[in-house]
Amino acid sequence: MPIEILMPALSPTMEEGTLAKWLVSEGDSVSSGDILCEIETDKATMEFEAVDEGTIGKILIGDGSEGVKVNTPIAVLLEEGEEASDIDTSAPASDAKDSTKEDAPDQDAAPEKGYGRGESDANDTGTSAPAAPKGSDGKRLFVTPLARRIAADKGVDLTELSGSGPHGRIIKADVEAASAGSAKAKPAESTQTASAPATTAAPAAGPSADAVMKIYEGRAFEEISLNGMRKTIAARLTEAKQSIPHFYLRRDIELDALLKFRGELNKQLEARDVKLSVNDFVIKACALALQTVSDANAVWAGDRILKLKPSDVAVAVAIEGGLFTPVLKDAEMKSLSTLSAEMKDLATRARDRKLAPHEYQGGSFAISNLGMFGIDNFDAVINPPHGAILAVGAGVKKPVVGKDGELAVATVMSVTLSVDHRVIDGALGAQLLSAIKDNLENPMMMLA
Repeated sequence: MPIEILMPALSPTMEEGTLAKWLVSEGDSVSSGDILCEIETDKATMEFEAVDEGTIGKILIGDGSEGVKVNTPIAVLLEEGEEASDIDTSAPASDAKDSTKEDAPDQDAAPEKGYGRGESDANDTGTSAPAAPKGSDGKRLFVTPLARRIAADKGVDLTELSGSGPHGRIIKADVEAASAGSAKAKPAESTQTASAPATTAAPAAGPSADAVMKIYEGRAFEEISLNGMRKTIAARLTEAKQSIPHFYLRRDIELDALLKFRGELNKQLEARDVKLSVNDFVIKACALALQTVSDANAVWAGDRILKLKPSDVAVAVAIEGGLFTPVLKDAEMKSLSTLSAEMKDLATRARDRKLAPHEYQGGSFAISNLGMFGIDNFDAVINPPHGAILAVGAGVKKPVVGKDGELAVATVMSVTLSVDHRVIDGALGAQLLSAIKDNLENPMMMLA
């Protein structure tokens, strides 16, 4: 049988993506390891490789298709001796935007082997579905494999049902409705093309899109559609503010000693074409502080806390349309010049959307620095499952009272530590912020 090529899960959290561009055409021969297409996730554009050899028999999802669910068939691969005519196209594939894992195309109407399937497919029970039934007129009924299995288990007569899926396909909801006592599952009356039944969406924060559009009716505006990154940012940060009990700790940090030390180091590093930034020192200071106050080097894991041993520090990088938080792993063990070079590389590839998922996932702590934009101070939103995030403002000249009581002028940077109270209590957060301040105000200690 021909092989289904399925939309892959390119990261642990990926549920859908955009099939940006096919790099092969129907009729092309491919081998294991050949690049088939480019897929855009919410964070990056990644290449998808073939794992079998054969001939591309049919491309099911075209270039630029958005919202393609993980495990949706995107193409069909023919093995040796097979021809395109072997592909049964009598059951059209569901619309890419609305297809679901639960109601995948019928195995009898499409190739039964496949690759690209994510490990988390909850409906892949390892039990083959019963053969597709036929109606009273002798024609084959189009039924999803999951619906056939449920019907067989519950003794539901599929010939008595009308499907509510695309093109009249019988789906899980139809069988469950019949099993619950419904005489006949009626076709969905909505104009949706999704193979799964429509569900009531959770109330959105603020007024609906229609309500907002009505408010601004008659005013000049440009409507901007949300891409995958903006949707993910909106969902994750809404979740963070709603579910994480934030509290905030603020300190002023005097930078004059650090700025002087940085200038001296940069002179010595000129020959190596290395130029350290204040942000490099902030990264190092946070990494070492997480080692000093090790109980704060932790993340929230639902029903437990994970206390990390290395200091894996994420740093927010602004890109067009959103942001990345690449992670500098084992930052406490790396020199300032190594951290600087690694950060520059990650930031460059982040702006080109060339980071791999393992480069922006993980970590226990994050840094968001808006000082270069002239922001004095701000409160950052925690990036779950991190335990805390440090918001860094600009260094500005301010009057300060010295230890001898005399008034002086110093370069002062305001920072705010946003803390997840489930992971870090107030006193522990204060200790962490104090350790960060000590490292930045005594920069030579970070080289010890």
